[in-house]
Amino acid sequence: MSSYTFLNRRRAAAAVLSAALLVPLTACGGDSDTPKAGSESNSSAPASGAPKAANLTVLAASSLTDVFKTAGAAYEKSYPGTKITFSFAGSQELAAQVKQGAPADALVTADTKTMDGLKAETGTPAIVAKNRLVIATVKGNPHKVGALKDLADTKLKVVLAAPEVPVGRYSKQILDAQKVTVKPVSQEPNVRAVLSKVELGEADAGLVYKTDASKAKDKVEAVEIPDDQNAVASYPAASLKASKNSEAAAAFVAWLSTPEAQKIFQEAGFQQP
Repeated sequence: MSSYTFLNRRRAAAAVLSAALLVPLTACGGDSDTPKAGSESNSSAPASGAPKAANLTVLAASSLTDVFKTAGAAYEKSYPGTKITFSFAGSQELAAQVKQGAPADALVTADTKTMDGLKAETGTPAIVAKNRLVIATVKGNPHKVGALKDLADTKLKVVLAAPEVPVGRYSKQILDAQKVTVKPVSQEPNVRAVLSKVELGEADAGLVYKTDASKAKDKVEAVEIPDDQNAVASYPAASLKASKNSEAAAAFVAWLSTPEAQKIFQEAGFQQP
């Protein structure tokens, strides 16, 4: 056999071996960066962090009535398809509704104590705002109320929130700390009821949140209470475990801590958490 023929045969054998080796490599090509037929790569899928649209019911403390109307409208604008319905009441009343199984998706109270009592019914709460108390007096402050000690005047008709209500508990806390004894003409179920009594002239003065008095500045005067005599109200928010819209509820609660929501709180007079 000539060297030429021998060389050609070796080349042919090498070609056959190379072809055999390429077959399994080609078959494994589906695991490469090339997408499989009929599929798209993950990078081409639309990415969206928007929560699923839902109709949400949010139980909220009475003192959040005005700010949540603004916040709710802003949220619905940012997330089309979502509708938020608020139910406002005293925090203790909201807690009772949750324990009784009222259909709702999220809860925002005016104190941490009430929220802490609902650990079995809520997700992990987050403080979304803070508030302070002021003395609300009849417009013009005709009785010249200037400090907490003035509320002890028996000639003054003072109205307070009931002690089981957060604002009522805060009121008792600061009055006791200053050793001021007040005999209220009535004890109301929430802060809005206290403010209403003063607005209508049914009471000369009452203790309310600063934000509530500010909203009613055309009808009442707000007498500031020094920080060292005051109490700070914290507002925790949480989704409810019984919610049928848990994802959307959690998204709304998380949104309350965003810069957009915090700006709304601050414009309404609330303090940052």
